[in-house]
Amino acid sequence: MTNDYPLFSVENLRVAYPQRRGQSGWAVDGVSLTLEPGEKLGLVGESGCGKSTLGRAAMRLLPDSTLVEGRVGFEGESVFEMDASRLRRFRGEAVALIFQDPMTRLDPLMTVGEHCIETLQAHRRDLNRKEAKKRAIAILEAVKIPASRWSQFPHEFSGGMRQRVAIALALLLDPKLIVADEPTTSLDVTVAAQIMQELTRLCAQRGTAILLISHDLAMVAEYCDRIAVMYGGKVVETGPVLDVFERPQHEYTRSLLKAALHIQKEEESSAADSVTDLTDVTDRGEKENYQLESSQSSSPLLTVTNLQQHYSLESNLLDQLFSRNRQVIKAVDDVSLELERGEILGLVGESGCGKSTLSRSILQLIPSTGGKVEFQGINLTALSRDAVRKHRRQMQMVFQDPHACLNPMMTVGESIADPLLIHKLARSDEAKKQVMAMLERVGLTPGEDFFGRYPGELSGGQQQRVSIARALITRPQLIICDEPVSMLDASVQTQVLELMLELKQEFNLTYLFITHDLWVARFFCDRIAVMNSGKIVEIGKTRDIFTNPQHPYTQQLLQAAPLLARTN
Repeated sequence: MTNDYPLFSVENLRVAYPQRRGQSGWAVDGVSLTLEPGEKLGLVGESGCGKSTLGRAAMRLLPDSTLVEGRVGFEGESVFEMDASRLRRFRGEAVALIFQDPMTRLDPLMTVGEHCIETLQAHRRDLNRKEAKKRAIAILEAVKIPASRWSQFPHEFSGGMRQRVAIALALLLDPKLIVADEPTTSLDVTVAAQIMQELTRLCAQRGTAILLISHDLAMVAEYCDRIAVMYGGKVVETGPVLDVFERPQHEYTRSLLKAALHIQKEEESSAADSVTDLTDVTDRGEKENYQLESSQSSSPLLTVTNLQQHYSLESNLLDQLFSRNRQVIKAVDDVSLELERGEILGLVGESGCGKSTLSRSILQLIPSTGGKVEFQGINLTALSRDAVRKHRRQMQMVFQDPHACLNPMMTVGESIADPLLIHKLARSDEAKKQVMAMLERVGLTPGEDFFGRYPGELSGGQQQRVSIARALITRPQLIICDEPVSMLDASVQTQVLELMLELKQEFNLTYLFITHDLWVARFFCDRIAVMNSGKIVEIGKTRDIFTNPQHPYTQQLLQAAPLLARTN
């Protein structure tokens, strides 16, 4: 190809999904973009605006029934005119895609090592298995996956570590362009920084371009050269990152920046600088806690004492029985904490530190290997599985990826009603009335429009609202939120967090809020517990943690967190 062509170009691209109820028009409508070798372009916008659709259209990964118009070119060659053989080489060798949800990329029946070997041998037939393994291990270690985990399966990794594996697979073949669709969504700030530094290092060394699809404006500001803002399927603003952030021209761009700065705002800033008229959440939490402590002396809602969750790396029972040097992962290592009624406790730490494992151990979704969990004074670890299930109605969970936890074959109405029917709290006709009311309450209005839809017909923000409605339908006392807004853009994050605060007041909820986003934790939580390598290394009031962190790891986390205000 001649140098007259850009590395990658999108010309007047239009994409429409047929037969999607409640949706009309084009998901991507007349978008044009170009990328030069080594350039880093950030594509931002609200969930459902067409960002991911654009990335998949560029690699011809959309369903055959999708209507696509326009042109996508790579070094002057039309992607839409490539035959099957050329398209196979194009994907992976020329362009690699890092998906938002790593489980859609990983085969649950293959080890991480097998994924790497298969990828390399499919494209680099000159490599023997030994050479392929050597290269794969080097790439895995670059994204902080140790060689000792080569033979493990995806389900044995945390969400963040699975995403690191997906990033390693994309880097294996030295592509000229990486389409990164929310590549660090499930990663903590320190690992996210390491990954983005690695990706940008590749750009400098190999001339690799990056199309970074992200809702994290601070990350785009820090790592990208140019930015394109999408809204309603169109690119409404584009230009150098600093120019757009300092002098945003479009109203939607200004609203995105305000929403992000609202979450990241300093405690001293006034409500007038915010998108909404919220008072400082940390102050609110401290006042509520004071009132709670003054008005009642009841025991904590949840008490975790010396909780342990250990895993063996041996692959089978015989290895576990006879191995002399038994390798044990202490995912949760002697954790103790208390959660008061009406409190929001944030749990932060790097991916793989044990946050999600701790939440599942508290719910007894996985039996703990030591310690105890007391909920309303009852020791759950001493109960049978059936007895625990009765108490679990009062303890619900909102997961990180709503698409993965909602059954794609069940309608929204069926998914929300399911817990009522499982716990025999209502008959089907009464359940439907309760579901309709809950849909309205979480902002999915009118409820009739959403009741019969399927999860795949909703945006990420709408799916998360369905997950919240499903968790609330049994009227629980404790909600464990595992990264509930990490996959949402800044404006939708703010909407969902404000909704959760309103629901907390209305339903007298208590939250255990797991997140790797420190600014969301500061915005939302009364107290924060910092977790590292299976242990709680620091716990205290939110303001104290942010203004006077005591533990070196807490200081490291705060230093690594990208702050949008620093970029302006």
